[in-house]
Amino acid sequence: MTESGEPPTPTPGERRLAHPPSDRYREAEARRAAAAATPDPAASVARGVAIAVVVAILGAAAVAALGGLVLVTAGLVVVAGVVGWGVAASLRFGAGDHLRPGRRVVVAVALAEGAVALGLLGVWQYARTEGGVLGPIDYLAEVFGLLVPLEFAVAALVAWLTAR
Repeated sequence: MTESGEPPTPTPGERRLAHPPSDRYREAEARRAAAAATPDPAASVARGVAIAVVVAILGAAAVAALGGLVLVTAGLVVVAGVVGWGVAASLRFGAGDHLRPGRRVVVAVALAEGAVALGLLGVWQYARTEGGVLGPIDYLAEVFGLLVPLEFAVAALVAWLTAR
């Protein structure tokens, strides 16, 4: 650029583009930013909670199936984290900006904790069908020990981090 703000005159035989090639990326970024700033018209609190409840039920079924049928123990901590992430992400997706962050965190953590609890009760119920005689707390403490509170903590932490 010259001092007057005009582009320099090209020398004979020199070819210059009218715009730099990177301008095409700026346009795409501007479109993406505009689309992200536009709220989802279908988002609502009811939609977010409904999707999150479905994900929580699927997560509880996964915990019950993996803990009861497949006999996974320490891996249930990872499953609890995935359940927490799935519940919170689906709540953010479904509710959009209609649910304040503080309430979104509370709902996500509550649903994730409920899913883990329901899944562990499913594991206990499966053990009862196999001939177990212990109550749910005794069974979970005997078989999983400290993994049970760790599962609750991981599900809550991941849901909290994702829902913020």
